[in-house]
Amino acid sequence: MMERQRILATMGELKLFGMKAAYDEIIKVALKRSHEPHQIVGDLLQAEISEKQARSIRYQMTIEGPMRS
Repeated sequence: MMERQRILATMGELKLFGMKAAYDEIIKVALKRSHEPHQIVGDLLQAEISEKQARSIRYQMTIEGPMRS
């Protein structure tokens, strides 16, 4: 079994920053609520999607510059 630090390092190497940021909380909740493995993977994937969407919005905002009234 892969240790936590190695999992987080691998996520970083793969640029899965959303998964890496959410990993501890998702695992904590999963253990507390006895989630099935597919739900844990789904939660990690959703965290990654959310992070990528947020990053895209931040990027678009920097390109467009401040909104003018």
